[in-house]
Parts: sequence; C-alpha cells; structure tokens
Amino acid sequence: MVDPSKPGWTRRPFTPWYQEGRSWLEQQMEQSGLQVSTDAGGNLIGKIEGSKAHLKPIMIGSHTDTVIGGGRFDGIIGVIAGIEIARRLQETGTTLNHSLEIVDFTAEEPSEFGISTIGSRAMVGNLSPEMLKRTDPTGLVLEDGIRMIGGNPDKIEELARRKGDVSLYLELHIEQGPVLEQNKKQLGVVTGIVGIHRYRVTVEGKPNHAGTTPMDMRFDALTGASELVLELERLCKESYSDPVVGTVGKFINEPNGANVIPGLVTFELEVRSIDSKIIEMIMKKFADFSNRVATERSLCITLDNLSKSDAIRVLPDIQEIVADACGIVGESQYLPSGAGHDANQLATIAPVGMIFVPSRDGRSHCPEEWTDFEDVTRGVEALARAIMNFDHSI
Repeated sequence: MVDPSKPGWTRRPFTPWYQEGRSWLEQQMEQSGLQVSTDAGGNLIGKIEGSKAHLKPIMIGSHTDTVIGGGRFDGIIGVIAGIEIARRLQETGTTLNHSLEIVDFTAEEPSEFGISTIGSRAMVGNLSPEMLKRTDPTGLVLEDGIRMIGGNPDKIEELARRKGDVSLYLELHIEQGPVLEQNKKQLGVVTGIVGIHRYRVTVEGKPNHAGTTPMDMRFDALTGASELVLELERLCKESYSDPVVGTVGKFINEPNGANVIPGLVTFELEVRSIDSKIIEMIMKKFADFSNRVATERSLCITLDNLSKSDAIRVLPDIQEIVADACGIVGESQYLPSGAGHDANQLATIAPVGMIFVPSRDGRSHCPEEWTDFEDVTRGVEALARAIMNFDHSI
C-alpha cells in the first residue's frame, strides 16, 4: 500500500496506493463493528451510534496520506487508534452517550494542488469552488480526484458540518519534534496548533544568452527570486512575541540551462506561527519587498495565496480533560504543535484537543520516522480515556 517507485513510505492522495490503503481501512472499520461511509469531501468515516441521539458526535481521526518519502506513523496512528478504540468498545459491550465517529481525512499533507487538509476543509465548508478547480501537474482536477475516491464535490457546501454539529474533536499524533523525548515524557497535551499560510510566488524575467548579455542588461528571474527567498528568511528570524518559522521548500527554475539566463522562477513558501497576526504582518512586509524587487529589476512578481489555516488555542477545559487522561497513563507535559493538523479546520466548528506521543530523535516526514509501540499504546489508552472523560461529563 505504498508507492514502490518513491523512497520511504509514500502514499500520496488520489493514487492507486492511497485507494488500496483506503480499501484496507474500510475492511478494518467494518470488522470492528463500525458503520462505514464516505462523505462529500471523500473522507472515510466509521461510526458507532451512541445511546443519546440528541447529543452531537465525538469525532476522532487523522490521515493516511503521506509526504513523498515519509514515514509509517505520521497521521496513520491517529486513524488506527480510532479503529482500535471502536473495537474495544464493541468487545466490552460499552455504549457511549455520544455517537463516535472515526475519520480518515482526505489529503491532509500538502498536495500537488497546492492545498493541504483537503478533506477536513471540505467537511467544515472551507474548500472553495476555486480550490476544487485546481489541477495537479498531471492535469487531474481536484474535484475529479475527490469523485475518484467516492466523494461528491457538488455537495460539499450543502453537506458541510456547521458549528455545533460535532461535540468534540480529538486526535492522536506523533509529536514530529524532539521535546517529549528530550524531556523524557511519554505523552504531550497540546495547547495550540500553529497557523500555516502558503503562497506560490512567480517571478518572470526574460531568458537570454548567458554569454552575450551584459550584466546590466539582464532581467534575471533567478537572482530576483533569490532576493525574495533570503528576505523571507530574514523576516522570520526577527524577534516576535511568539515563535515563527518560514520555509521555501519547492523551487522551479526555467529553462534551467547552464548557459541561459533564467526567465521564469516559481517557488512555494509557507510561514507558521501560533499567532496568525504575526504571519499576516510578515507576509505584508514580504509583499512590499517583492514589489520593490520587481521595480528595481524590471521583473513581474506575483504572489498567489494557496491556502491559509488559522492558528488555534486549545480551550482550557479540553486541555484539562486530556491532561487528566494522560496523567493516568504516563508522564506528560503541555506543549504547542509546530505542525498543522486537520484539527485546525475542525476547530472552526467544534472544541478540539490533541495528544502527542514521542518521535525518536524528533524525526518526521522521512523514512527514519519512528515511535516505539509502547508509546503508541499509551497514546491510544490516553485517547480512549479522554473520550470517556468527555462522554461522562455530559
């Protein structure tokens, strides 16, 4: 269920390997007694009915798509944990007051369409018609990809969950950082999740012969783009009230010839912070700088906002429920998440909470990603206890 042509554990959305994995998941859900369906956004959902029909469901989940060359734990343990909890509820004859929904969200990782958290965006009505019309490098249109995995993009807005439609969203995830391991803690109580703003930057100049064009007569897209990349780094290294990180991780130079002045550069950047206002301020300064570079170098520079997910703060009462559950299972600590999650989207309609388990050497998004099974087990138990704590509090 991974792409053998790619390194590590690669399962990109809308590929045969992704669909094969989904088929396996559906079987596991059914064997665990879940009622299985696919919603308009292509999210795979397993449900156990609660005893009190008037209560909105508790939702737990994550994702099974990966980055290229990813690992075996990121996202995946959150889905498998939900299935295991459902299995144990059925085995023990336990019925919750709330219905319980376990979700494998479609395409949480940054996709070839320039959008992340596609499925959770769709679930909460934050996947716009413009986004649905985007194409990937193969020419696949996003709405067609969603249809391919059983979704119905024409019904996304109509069937979107609204505020109050979910009682609580909880997610188990690997930390993807070194804090828990270094502090010798087994569980993390997440206090907030960074916002992420992604942009595609296009720098247009004029390709020309590298040997015959004088330096003061060039319209070099690559040198202009290089100024922008360094400016983003400079802006994100400044001191702010909350930490900020900025990254250019995708960069395309055309025509990419050793003896040709670059005429077109496209790159994608992201800025992350727990404070969305800081991100907005940085991007305003970056846009102003881009305009100056365009004028000084006679280039055309455009910024296309690919996606925005706002930073969230986990409510104190939800942190307390999660902390109480974690405290019974192992040593824990409070910490924010520097990575984005489907919880960013669910937070627009429901209270959210997250539990982290340690990542060996802080590694993630690589084949070396590893979390000891004992830690995963503790995370599943803590998640189950948090569900029971919330369910019994009603």
